[in-house]
Amino acid sequence: MFRKYCKSKLNRVRVTNLELEYDGSIEIDEDLIDAADIAPWEQVQVVDLENGERLWTYVIPGKRGSGIIALKGPAARKAMLGDRVIVISYVIATLEEWGNRKPITVLVDEQNKITGKH
Repeated sequence: MFRKYCKSKLNRVRVTNLELEYDGSIEIDEDLIDAADIAPWEQVQVVDLENGERLWTYVIPGKRGSGIIALKGPAARKAMLGDRVIVISYVIATLEEWGNRKPITVLVDEQNKITGKH
């Protein structure tokens, strides 16, 4: 049987850009997606801690070291600049494949620079 597991998350990153005139996605600093083991174009869930909004989209790699978290297209209507969001990546695996793994959690500061990982 396959199950869906939380593979990783970017915890409390701040939205730095909103770009309504775009097809839709989230642009994320490549340092952050690497740290969270998220692939470019991978589907993710974005949860806004300020307003409770949840949305599904895909990741576009952003400039490395920029700290960018940009909601694009319709997603831009779901948050405000500066909102803290959690970006969650999932994996589908059997219990045997997943084993006793734990999700990766990437912690950041106010500028979305990595401060820790567990």
